[in-house]
Amino acid sequence: MSFIETEEQKALRAAVASLAAKYNYRDYVRPKVQKHEPLTELWAEAGKLGFIGVNLPEEYGGGGAGIYELSLVLEELATQGAGLLLMVVSPAICGTIIAKYGTDDQKQTWLPGLADGTKIMAFGITEPDAGSNSHNITTTARRDGSDWILNGRKIFISGVDQADAVLIVSRTEDHKTGKLKPALFIVPTDAPGFNKTVQDMDFSEPDRQFTLFLDDVRLPADALVGAEDAALAQLFAGLNPERIMGSAMGIGLGRYAIDRAVEYAKERQVWKTVIGAHQGISHPLAQVKIELELARLMMQKAAVLYDAGDEFGAAEAANMAKYAGAEASIKALDQSIQTHGGSGLTGEVGLAGMLGAARIMRVAPVSREMILNFVAQHSLGLPKSY
Repeated sequence: MSFIETEEQKALRAAVASLAAKYNYRDYVRPKVQKHEPLTELWAEAGKLGFIGVNLPEEYGGGGAGIYELSLVLEELATQGAGLLLMVVSPAICGTIIAKYGTDDQKQTWLPGLADGTKIMAFGITEPDAGSNSHNITTTARRDGSDWILNGRKIFISGVDQADAVLIVSRTEDHKTGKLKPALFIVPTDAPGFNKTVQDMDFSEPDRQFTLFLDDVRLPADALVGAEDAALAQLFAGLNPERIMGSAMGIGLGRYAIDRAVEYAKERQVWKTVIGAHQGISHPLAQVKIELELARLMMQKAAVLYDAGDEFGAAEAANMAKYAGAEASIKALDQSIQTHGGSGLTGEVGLAGMLGAARIMRVAPVSREMILNFVAQHSLGLPKSY
């Protein structure tokens, strides 16, 4: 296992960084956020350049690389404040699951579009009464001849207004109780009985959150991805990449925040020298730099393990990476605002508007507390309390 990047990976970083500079936070993302518009132009160009589907199989138009390369792309975009949330969902979760478990027809239908960004698939797992306990999912699928009928409700589903379909996590009617045996269905967003409602969030982001209502949604047999009573491994084929990508977004956002702080600390002079010369400024920034680099190492470890096929090892590392990325991101943004003083809260500097996006990383896609539960149980061997 090596985290020393190849020349190809370094070239990919440089190419993505060049694109991200064109669509940076101040000039492009912040105006989009203020108008509640998604980052459509950035998504389209990233897709044309092959960045969106760099992890998907070459035979379907992808880059043939891995989650390492996809997380690299998202990190570099986020380092310019232009992180694409739907990269976590469409190519990382949905694309990975379909590539591993989909039928030939499903792969032909979806993977080329997911790879070049011309199709988007959202992911629906969270429910109001289940929360972090996915075993309590109540969205059910029942057979009706060769068709499936889905009923249920989902919350906090990102980007449904941009998506062509949602990969819905449900359970079959005969598995309503006990251990979750997920049944995954591709549900077109224009299917009869599929309804979405925008959720009122108290922070601004380019991608909206939705509540979904599935009311007798009829699907053909080929909407089912994989086995109808699959083991959790099928679901976690997408959730481990989700955590790795969440870490990448956090690390990139943290790098963006620290870059802005360092720029300011080198220029802003109070009394006899620039403020960056004072240890009260420089030491907290240095500490955050260290913590971001440590988080990145864990993210790289998780990605390498996942791409090597070590699902269990990747699960531990991916959870740790997501935890570390979120914590470092929040600390970096807070310290950057503090470095700027009062100006750090102005629209001109454009840091305070990121607070919501940074803070939510402690909650989604999996809460800090559930990660600690995972580490306590699986890494330390401690008994469960739930």
